Amino acid sequence: MATLLLTALGTAIGGPVGGAIGTLIGQQADAAIFGGGNRQGPRLRELNVSSSSYGQPIPRHFGRMRVPGIVIWSTDLIESKRKQKGRKGQPSITVYSYSASFAVALSSTPVARLGRIWADGHLLRGAQEDLKVGGRLRFYRGFGDDPVDPLIAGDKGASAPAFRDCAYVVFEDLELGDFGNRIPALSFEIFAHGGDTSVSLNHMVPAAVQTADTTIAHIRGFADEGGELASTLAAIDEVIPLVCTSGRDGLRVAPRRLGTDAPVTLPAQLSLRDRAQEEGRHRQRTGLPAREPAALRYYDEERDYQPGVQRALGSRRPGRELMLELPATAFARDARQLANERANRARWQSETMTWRIGELDPRLQPGDMVRVPDTPGTWFVRSWEWLDRGVELVLERVPPGLMAMPAGDPGTVNPPPDQALPQTSLAAFEVPADAATGSSTPLIFAAASAANNAWRGAALYRVQGNTLIALGSSGTVRAVMGTLAEPLGPSPGVMFEPEASLTLDLVAADLSFNDTDLEGLAMGANRLLVGGEAVQFARATPLGERRWRLRGLLRGRAGTEAEATLGHGAQTSVILLDERLIPLDPTDVPPIASTRIAAIGTADAEAVIAPLANAGLSRRPPTPVHPRLLIESSGAWELRWTRRARGHWRWEDGVEVPLVEEQESNLVGYGPTAAPHTAWSLGEARLRLSQEERAGLISAYGPAALWVKQVGTFAHSPALFLAMISSV
Repeated sequence: MATLLLTALGTAIGGPVGGAIGTLIGQQADAAIFGGGNRQGPRLRELNVSSSSYGQPIPRHFGRMRVPGIVIWSTDLIESKRKQKGRKGQPSITVYSYSASFAVALSSTPVARLGRIWADGHLLRGAQEDLKVGGRLRFYRGFGDDPVDPLIAGDKGASAPAFRDCAYVVFEDLELGDFGNRIPALSFEIFAHGGDTSVSLNHMVPAAVQTADTTIAHIRGFADEGGELASTLAAIDEVIPLVCTSGRDGLRVAPRRLGTDAPVTLPAQLSLRDRAQEEGRHRQRTGLPAREPAALRYYDEERDYQPGVQRALGSRRPGRELMLELPATAFARDARQLANERANRARWQSETMTWRIGELDPRLQPGDMVRVPDTPGTWFVRSWEWLDRGVELVLERVPPGLMAMPAGDPGTVNPPPDQALPQTSLAAFEVPADAATGSSTPLIFAAASAANNAWRGAALYRVQGNTLIALGSSGTVRAVMGTLAEPLGPSPGVMFEPEASLTLDLVAADLSFNDTDLEGLAMGANRLLVGGEAVQFARATPLGERRWRLRGLLRGRAGTEAEATLGHGAQTSVILLDERLIPLDPTDVPPIASTRIAAIGTADAEAVIAPLANAGLSRRPPTPVHPRLLIESSGAWELRWTRRARGHWRWEDGVEVPLVEEQESNLVGYGPTAAPHTAWSLGEARLRLSQEERAGLISAYGPAALWVKQVGTFAHSPALFLAMISSV
């Protein structure tokens, strides 16, 4: 009855919105008289995902929410293919990839900004506004002057809609490889226009009179999926009491709050002739006590907006518990407080009083708190009615305040990692030969890595002038690489150095090294490429902040003693030689110093380019060893040395080192190694110089050093010092 009357009255005063407010007030009155019924209003839902169906309403959102969205435009899947050469003699393969372009409507009210995006439960866009896969994103906030999206305009032509007054996003060429080559199930974090951490009734009921304090306490977002406005307000009023009034200024809607000023004390009762009403007031409990709600369901912001439940403290009555649902975002502590306050009100809301006075105090409005003479407690002015014998106020007991109670606990949550997509770190290099590989094949590798495991890999290219020649993909496995934090001194590289160490900074904090023992070192474990030197280490110690100390070193491995004797400065490249490296085909990547490799990852604004380091190293013979000088009785010198073969640097006992090269050839020089005064080409590892020949060298060129280089099929080895000829 009250609903009908007040709806008509509100419509007469405030139009359709006034009618909705009147309906809400009437429903409150009817509920007090006849008891509550089933409510059909906005409901709490599980985390729905994006869909597309005709006639589906686009919800209004206030504050911060996680919403599924509605697909409002899309293209067909776009297929791309590229030919990728196989590795290590495998045939070439054709790789297919798919992408799509589509638009998703988010809210029928303006949205100030867009937050994270989830796709199939994983983060597609992080808090730093970075897309985790390839593609582009455009966001339209939902104002009346939003332009037509150029991609939609290109597809629809002159009939392309602008979707004005609707907040939406457009994905262009979104890569679908991580989602089974289909448009994934999406949900979006949005921050509504007008307050991204609070909800104001001024935005929900724009036709109402604007008041200073209409922010709804304890909730940070609200979802209105359409339907009657009264149902939406009733859903809020069920948990957070609202005050709805209609007066000369128009309609007012605000949350009920205890004021900071002292409550107004009502005047004494109006004297009545009617003996039955001489007391002038009636205090009663209307009907049965209201059923106390036991729990509140809401969207928990601390759990990425998943539905949460907070139960009110207190004893439970037998039977099925009453669960209230509020489609709002809140913290667990605030939801627990709302549940406790709602249960406390339910215990007291049936205690009402009527109080008749001669005239209204201008300071009083419905929703104000008052005191009644000679009556304990504080009372809430629910409504008043003008009668022929004064004004009758309907008062409702304000429940006593709650004591401090334990804060709500959101529970355990395992959110998807949100790491910013890092840029690619790239190195290209040639490594020393190994016995397991062919003696004539250059061993060229690329090392690709990044600062965290959100890296999606990169496409590799060879730089040829101003063009890029595709080499394939790096994959998503990151190489262990970094740079020397401190200079690494020189070493003869002939013995294991248990106390020697090097310190380096890795490109990522989650990359690591493993320890090994002497047997592991003998089997080739823990190999590093430090500049052009192959180094092995026994123990690794993390120092924090991406820094490691590697101790127990074997220097100058694989014939790189020349580099070990020079040492290395700080910032020299350090790369772990393991299966995470990317082998490059020498037919595509020439083993010359001018070769450059490029990588382009998802987060790389420009191509990352690395020159080929150590060009020719894998086909360079190692330096000969063990120089020896035998002096004959005649004074002649016989110089001998021991040759080595590419790849056979472990010195296995009892095994003759193979030649590897096409023929055995040695170059012995006298004087500077780059431009000797004279030289001898020898087919064996020895040189005989008589006393007269040595005297001739000194006479012609002066004192100088004798040295030897092993001549390989493709290059010369570094020089080995044999002897100094300074006198006969």
